[in-house]
Amino acid sequence: MKKILSILFLSLLVYACAKVPLTGRSQLALVESSEIQPLVNEEYKKVLSQEKVLTNTPQGKEVLKVGNKMAAVVEGFLIREGYNDLAQTFEWEFNLLQSDAVNAWCMPGGKVAFYTGILPITQDETGIAVVMGHEIAHAVASHSRERMSNGLLANFGMGVLSTAIGQNPSLTEAIFLQSVGMGSELGMLSFSRKHELEADELGLIFMALAGYDPRQAPIFWERMAAQGGEAPPEFLSTHPGPENRQAKLNQQMERAMKYYRGEF
Repeated sequence: MKKILSILFLSLLVYACAKVPLTGRSQLALVESSEIQPLVNEEYKKVLSQEKVLTNTPQGKEVLKVGNKMAAVVEGFLIREGYNDLAQTFEWEFNLLQSDAVNAWCMPGGKVAFYTGILPITQDETGIAVVMGHEIAHAVASHSRERMSNGLLANFGMGVLSTAIGQNPSLTEAIFLQSVGMGSELGMLSFSRKHELEADELGLIFMALAGYDPRQAPIFWERMAAQGGEAPPEFLSTHPGPENRQAKLNQQMERAMKYYRGEF
């Protein structure tokens, strides 16, 4: 009986796997993006109501400009690559929030927040594009869905999201916040680092497609690492080490430059 259950369990895991667009990596997908989106919309509205929103300021308008430009390019690229259904799921929002935190994040569906604390490191529009491409990549790759699926599997077995909410709403909310990069790690640090490198890879392509020089990405991450000292900024707390990150980016630069030059 145990053997049969094990086989059924493994079969369900295989059935619940998806592929990351463009990279082709297999990922766990126990929940549908449509299931997560109501939680996303609620949490994003909560953040905007609790924080000082500066999107109408000159800096906020620059963040909005870069976000809208990259979102349009990424959607067009996804459609050309055969991901039309995915492209239709995004309802992009970009907001600049007043905070000393050196951080930015993107929830599923394209709900993006930048904190003013990261702007001295981005320095200019291209620096914003480095971060924006990285965060948009998290949404395109459905990293939050994957991380939430892993969290639900670890804590509730194969239960669906609605069941998890009914059993333990507080833990489910914690898993959700972690899955979008806003909560504690809950033992999933290794997934996070894998996702960060994948977001770097896709983000490099996205900024190049939007006309931003991808060669500025390693330079931005050098500036970011220099801010850390002994305690890295929140934006780097679960990210790969700077040397590893820059080496990976440089390995991917030739491909990104082709997009930048319009050779694809």
